[in-house]
Amino acid sequence: MVDQKTPADAPRASARPGGAPALRERLTRRKPVEKLVAETEGAAGAGLRRHMGFWQLSMIGIGATLGTGIFVVLGEAVPVAGPAVVLSFVLAGITALFSALAYAEMAGMIPASGSAYSYSYATIGEFMAWICGWCLMLTYGVSVAAVGVGWGQYINELLHLTTGLSLPSAVLAGPMEGGLVNLPAAAVVLLSMFALLAGVRESSRVNAVMVTVKIAILVMFVAIAATAVQDGNFAPFMPLGMAGVSAAGATLFFSYIGFDSVSTASEEARNPQRDLPRAIMFSMILVTALYCLVAFAAVGALNWTDFADGETSLAGILTGVTGTPVWAVVFAAGAVLALASVVLVVLYSQTRILFAMSRDGLIPAAFSKVDANGTPRLNTVITSVLIAVLAALIPLGPLADATAIGTLFAFALVNVAVLVLRRTRPELPRTFRVPGAPVTPVLGVLACASMMASMGVSVWAAFAGWLVVGLAVYFGYGMKRSALETADGVAARP
Repeated sequence: MVDQKTPADAPRASARPGGAPALRERLTRRKPVEKLVAETEGAAGAGLRRHMGFWQLSMIGIGATLGTGIFVVLGEAVPVAGPAVVLSFVLAGITALFSALAYAEMAGMIPASGSAYSYSYATIGEFMAWICGWCLMLTYGVSVAAVGVGWGQYINELLHLTTGLSLPSAVLAGPMEGGLVNLPAAAVVLLSMFALLAGVRESSRVNAVMVTVKIAILVMFVAIAATAVQDGNFAPFMPLGMAGVSAAGATLFFSYIGFDSVSTASEEARNPQRDLPRAIMFSMILVTALYCLVAFAAVGALNWTDFADGETSLAGILTGVTGTPVWAVVFAAGAVLALASVVLVVLYSQTRILFAMSRDGLIPAAFSKVDANGTPRLNTVITSVLIAVLAALIPLGPLADATAIGTLFAFALVNVAVLVLRRTRPELPRTFRVPGAPVTPVLGVLACASMMASMGVSVWAAFAGWLVVGLAVYFGYGMKRSALETADGVAARP
């Protein structure tokens, strides 16, 4: 039963009797944890259907995380760290683990599809929750477009390996890059849209197949490359010192972004309190193990000085080891599926964040309407079409880099949420508890802040521009229509 006492996270009363709440009260009003939990249990008639168990949730986490990083970033990190890139993956994984632990505790306690947005709403207040949600829009939306662009490059690579032909540049780049339209990038987003429209059951099955395939091709790479591992390729192990290991670790940290997608499936999980924390931790452990194995096999089979930046370094190693391009073709085909699964899962996560924000009244109600199958159909179509246009026409540049800041900001807020609820609501049931709190969440905040501070001026400029737009939307639309704007919890409408 819900505690009849007024909880510490309940909305505060108006500072102006008989009138509208003061601005400060409106910005810091919080959504009670009990209300969030009640909504996830269907008390508010949300309409989402609970179909997913532990394995489906784990496939979401692995599908969103295991992709661009290992297929692209490894080739950029090896020249920085040398053979010690394996340690760089461990370092990046430990850094990401701080936030993963925080997500696990919050997801088990507040199984809401809004993820970090909902956690912030319950602990820090509406304004910071809006900023968090706005950052997540940037993170998910632009990253889907960016991965779509990478998917087009792999499609072109696969075509070249199998037929010797290549797609014309006019359909591989948008008009701002000298082309006409990036058709493959738009196509993979729209294909993912149709998979999501088919329903959660069907799209989760498609994702499970793609995740299984990409795990299989990475295991295949390790098995083949391991036959060519030479001890001499590991000496010197740390040619650029610990500074190189740390620098590569900062680059590789973004290979772990995606585990948070598990929490956006909270309201479609059969047993979220039990399965969400387990799925988050399992996906992190599996991804870290695969990353380290692939990195070990790669630098063991090819001297670190021979690594060149590029997206096909792993495929190139297979060709060099076997003396035939056949395995490179298999690997490139697997990479196409790998990146497609990232697009599918991250697009899914984007629609669920928007669903939660719409239910709270901060964005139009159309985004929280679901069909008979429990699918937010209009939300999915609008989001997918906008992202497909972004991927097809606009070069991402610094905006894509700004997604990293948005992600780190959300991660930091989740760590803060753990600290706040440990202090204000210690009695709340927790199916998972962050070990070493409050030290661990504090380290999580510091790790995120450190990485944000290391980013360039152009990235911060793009991020600041996005925040300015977000502030205009919140003060012009969201704040007045918030479901907490009126005392009875019904969103105020013009």
